[in-house]
Amino acid sequence: MNERPLVVAGAINMFIAVGCGAFGAHGLKKMLSEDMLAVWHTAVTYQAMHALGMIAVALLLPRFGGAMMRWAGNLMLAGIVIFSGSLYLLALTGTRVLGAITPIGGAAFLAAWLLVAWSAYKGMR
Repeated sequence: MNERPLVVAGAINMFIAVGCGAFGAHGLKKMLSEDMLAVWHTAVTYQAMHALGMIAVALLLPRFGGAMMRWAGNLMLAGIVIFSGSLYLLALTGTRVLGAITPIGGAAFLAAWLLVAWSAYKGMR
């Protein structure tokens, strides 16, 4: 993804994260157990962090550019869908098997941040 789509995707994901955070704090408080509310909160936190990460990647692209930085943005988006998405579904449905795919999203987040670091390192030479 180039800068503009990354900013758009990051901003939309921040919008969703804020909405989900408010929904969890107010709408789900009496419907979910404390454990499932904590799962919901984790999903919101990671979605927000990586939505901002996508915007940061978009801002860094002109400076450090390249395929690795674009891959980082794409992996952050994939991580949000897989990590946060599976946790949202787990909290709402209680389907524990969804927790099995959550680490795939976490691995996407880790890979994304390594690519950001590597792109910046390569750009410093």
